Amino acid sequence: MKILFYLLFTPILFANILPPNTFPFQTIKKANEAYDKGEFRKSARLFKSLNSNDPTVAYDQANAEYKAGMYGDALKSYTKAKGVDEATRLYNVGNCYFQKGDFASSIRNYTASLKLKGDEDVMHNLKLAKKKRAEKEKQKEKEKKKNDKDKKKEDEKKKREEEEKKKKKRNRERRTNRRKKKTRKKMIRKKSPMKKTLSHKKMPMPVRSRRQRRR
Repeated sequence: MKILFYLLFTPILFANILPPNTFPFQTIKKANEAYDKGEFRKSARLFKSLNSNDPTVAYDQANAEYKAGMYGDALKSYTKAKGVDEATRLYNVGNCYFQKGDFASSIRNYTASLKLKGDEDVMHNLKLAKKKRAEKEKQKEKEKKKNDKDKKKEDEKKKREEEEKKKKKRNRERRTNRRKKKTRKKMIRKKSPMKKTLSHKKMPMPVRSRRQRRR
């Protein structure tokens, strides 16, 4: 299913039916010629140079901007053209939002256009916009699940790293405490005087006296 990106209007319609001396027709003529040649940016620039508050000029400018792919500018111009062939204007606004990937806004404008005037092209684009919105939401949900999964893995990794750091810290503290304990023991030995032990000298064995003979 392809979106019908063409605009539902006769290009540069309203600027051609303006009363004489309302706008510089030389500029309008150049803008029309540029549009017919496919020079849409030039056409949009010429319409913009008129600096007019007339909604019909804004509508022509929006058409040229849309054709040039300037969808943001076209939206602003279509807003200024409110009231000019409203059903068609809303359809074109919906196309701008569709091109920008804002399917919710395009659906809203297509729906509003259909309420004013039934049209097969508008219905076609409305169905496609709904389909695209569903695909986008599905993709968002898929990305969210993936991001949640990646975040969970990252959190678990951080947790393991923290536990490993704590374990290493505890081991360092134990080793430090053991070294301190050994150092304290050595200091205690150095400070406390050594007890002198009595030396047991060998005493001479007593000479056995001979028993006197009995007389």
